[in-house]
Amino acid sequence: MSDAPADARRPRGAMQLLVDLGPILVFVIAYNVLQRIPATKDNAVYLATGLFIVTVLGAIAYTKATLGRVPPVLIITGVFVTAFGGLTILLHDQTLIQIKVSAVNGFYAAAILVSVAFGQNVWKLLFGHVYTLPDRIWRILALRWAGYFLFMALLNEVLRQALSFDTWLNTRLLVAYIPFFVFFFANAPLVMKHHVEDEEAPAAKVD
Repeated sequence: MSDAPADARRPRGAMQLLVDLGPILVFVIAYNVLQRIPATKDNAVYLATGLFIVTVLGAIAYTKATLGRVPPVLIITGVFVTAFGGLTILLHDQTLIQIKVSAVNGFYAAAILVSVAFGQNVWKLLFGHVYTLPDRIWRILALRWAGYFLFMALLNEVLRQALSFDTWLNTRLLVAYIPFFVFFFANAPLVMKHHVEDEEAPAAKVD
């Protein structure tokens, strides 16, 4: 643990949003712009993918410089984007950058389920410093989020086969973030209820 103040270790609101959304926004915007330029139209997806990789790596570098560390989720994203993006460019196969979404979500689901099976709840390891919850609640949350990531992987497979590449890419932000926020807020009452109860428990013993 670093001795840096807690607020110094946290990305500022606007900058955190930029770190989270910036790379995919760059990908979508770059692709749409390059598609409209005759000289780059045929290679728009590959040029945009290259920018996507650079932007993700830039987000990692920025986070490291400002926080002194890089969250595991961002590291995983960087690895998958670089690997699948690099293969997309190398093999000139845009399907690979689409499969990346399924691979990342599938990895998260598998990592959570395996950790729970071995008694090392990765969800608790990642967020235990934020909330103090009973192990039973951590397990419920882990299994719920594993189900969510599995659903998102399957949804992406359906969408990438049913939609054109342009439509798939231009709906990425909506498909990725609307279900995420809905699911996040759907689970918030469970988290806050048990977190508050756990925080109140020591006070009750003082009397």
